[in-house]
Parts: sequence; structure tokens; C-alpha cells
Amino acid sequence: MNKGPAKRLLVVACGAIARELVRIRDMNGWNHIKFQCLPAELHNTPEKIPGAVRERIEAEQENFERIFVAYADCGTGGLLDQALAGLNVERIPGAHCYEFFAGSDAFHRMAEEEPGTFYLTDFLVHHFERLVVRGLGLDRQPQLMPAYFGNYKRVIYLAQTESEELQSMARKHAQFLGLEYSYHFHGDQPLSVVLKPVLGDGTGRATPQEEACQD
Repeated sequence: MNKGPAKRLLVVACGAIARELVRIRDMNGWNHIKFQCLPAELHNTPEKIPGAVRERIEAEQENFERIFVAYADCGTGGLLDQALAGLNVERIPGAHCYEFFAGSDAFHRMAEEEPGTFYLTDFLVHHFERLVVRGLGLDRQPQLMPAYFGNYKRVIYLAQTESEELQSMARKHAQFLGLEYSYHFHGDQPLSVVLKPVLGDGTGRATPQEEACQD
């Protein structure tokens, strides 16, 4: 029996995972999906994430048959789930994007081994200067470093690609923070496994105009 046309699905996503989402979509041929990304800078003010996500959903609810939220809790302390209540939408499970990038079991092992771990992803390595150094004001007030990072012991780079350039950058970021450095390659598989049950019912490749979510 032939399946009918795939339902149109909007994914309201964090801009910090845009590249990975696009790669996973294209790899699986999910042409029924459109992404709309919110600025990654919201992670520096997580209290603003719930309102921004809900606002985007409410603006688009009439235009899509389904909406999915590609955010973990992301430091909102449960406020994101409260904001999504009553909207009939799902979100990626977990507390942080680090959890679905590494896989839940692997992430919790790392977190239990050393709670004082600062995690990097491909996106955060590439945008470290903008999001961490300037975003936290360390370029203007370097004396704030102990307040932000005094309780951290190490940096773990949870890599989605095997870029030697990004690995070199990540090591320099760890040196800047004065922390031990460790590299863990995970690729896109852990995130893909989480997404397939809720997103994986389309065929064919995405159309070019839907690539605007990439950073």
C-alpha cells in the first residue's frame, strides 16, 4: 500500500543545533520538515527561551499539521515545559543539548565522573568568542572568569564532526579557561536516534529554501 503525502511538520529549533538537524534531515530524506531556528544567544539568558519558543509556536500553529520543539530544557528549570503545556507539542527529552549529542547514558556517565565539566559542541567551539568570551563579558571584565568557571575542572568537546581545525580550536578554548581538555567524538547518531521516532515519516530531499536555519 502506498503511503499518502507526509504531513507538514515545523521544527522550532535552537540555532546551536541547526547544522546537525539539517544533516540528519537530509540523510534521512525528511522533506516534510521545515525548520525555524531561534538565536543560540538565548542560552546566555535561558529565562527568555520559554517565551520565545511559545511565541513562535503560536504564530505558526495554523500553518502546520504538527510542531516539534528541538530544545532540551536548556537551563530553563522546567519553565520551557510549562510554556509548552496545552500546545500539543513535544520536545527533545533531556536537560541539555549535550545529553542528546552524546547519548543520555554516555552523558550521565561523564557528568557523574566529574560534575565540574564544561561541554563544547561543534557549534560552541566555532562560536566560542561570540557566545562565551563576549557573551559573558570576559573580554571586557576578565576578572569575572573565576565567577563563571572557578568550579569547573575540565572541558569535554562532544564532537559531531572529526574536524582537526575544530579540535585545535577546542584545545585553545580549554587553555583560555585554564581547564583540562578531553575530546569525545559522537557524530550525529545519538541525536538522530532521538529524532527518528517523532520526525521520521518523510521521503525525498529538502527544498533549498528550507536551509535558512543553518548558521
